[in-house]
Amino acid sequence: MNRIYMDNAATSFPKPECVYRGVDFFNRYMGGNPGRGSSLTVLKSGSVLHETREALAELFNISDSARIAFALNVTEAINIGLKGILNPGDHVITTSMEHNSVARPLYVLSSARGVEWTAVPCSPLDGSLDPEELRKAIRPHTRMICMLHASNVTGTIMPLTQVGDIARENGILFMVDAAQTAGVLEVDVVRQNIDIMAFTGHKGLLGPQGTGGIYVKPGLYIKPLKEGGTGSASESLIQPDFMPDMYESGTQNTPGIAGLLAGVNFIKETGLAKIHAHEQALTRMLLEGLQEMKKVRVYGPQNTSRRTAVVPFNIQGLDCGEVSFILDNEYGITTRSGLHCAPLAHETLKTKALGACRLSPGFFSTEMEVMEVIKAIAAIYRRQRT
Repeated sequence: MNRIYMDNAATSFPKPECVYRGVDFFNRYMGGNPGRGSSLTVLKSGSVLHETREALAELFNISDSARIAFALNVTEAINIGLKGILNPGDHVITTSMEHNSVARPLYVLSSARGVEWTAVPCSPLDGSLDPEELRKAIRPHTRMICMLHASNVTGTIMPLTQVGDIARENGILFMVDAAQTAGVLEVDVVRQNIDIMAFTGHKGLLGPQGTGGIYVKPGLYIKPLKEGGTGSASESLIQPDFMPDMYESGTQNTPGIAGLLAGVNFIKETGLAKIHAHEQALTRMLLEGLQEMKKVRVYGPQNTSRRTAVVPFNIQGLDCGEVSFILDNEYGITTRSGLHCAPLAHETLKTKALGACRLSPGFFSTEMEVMEVIKAIAAIYRRQRT
């Protein structure tokens, strides 16, 4: 049985061949701990970090690549941004579609540390946000708007530019969770007025797991989440106060970042437009195929221009976990069932009691694979009807 991977919203697979080669080459021939000494191997390892920052800066229209600090993942980056900025008495606004990477830190900050949190309701039909509803939530002490770029549950693309304009007009920091969009949709920190951006390397950027980072606009200070060795200012017990060192305590996942560099270069060579167009075409196929089954409920925008390649669904009368299990064990199709670490989103969609089975094709998915997925779901659907 040839397996079909439909879980790219969790982590992209397969990776471009250049990513595997990049990790392997570093592990075999480079080594060295960046910033820890001045030997040739250390300098070469440091160059990997520098080149990757430069490549990411170009992708996101960041003028100074030193404003990007690497992290283990988007979750660590989000924690840096939220916990390093928000203080007791501050007010933060999010949407009701946020992932737990945002919701759980804010739950701690709001329940135990005196931060006020407003989650602006999104549409229960498709998870979309009306920017004007967000504007209405602004208070005199609003410090930050923190928002995902696209939902990992429905694929709904949020109005980033409009919200960025609202934040700028009101002197509010704008922080973006680009976990689902970096490498697939345009992210422009200048045009979209983004002050802080958290991203992961292992999804749309096509890099290995254990990679990610945070962008912090010039002039903005965020208290570090942790302190430790950075390879710089080692004579002092005080954490460096300059980027990216202040957020990069400890040894970096340099082999993973070497793979991330290869992934970013692959994206730049291929083109965001081509990647997005391919994923849109596969999403359209899935939506059209599933809509022919009357007792299959699909969530999210019907217009593929308003969503990423994420298609959640339920078959009436069947548990989503059972559907995912059957697809995996009988048809060799990898999906993701449950609440997708986003209970707020499922509350918004009125699916918290149900969850959903999520399909998420990627750039290396094919039309033939999507057709096989539709056939498999149709077979399960027919089995339920008889």
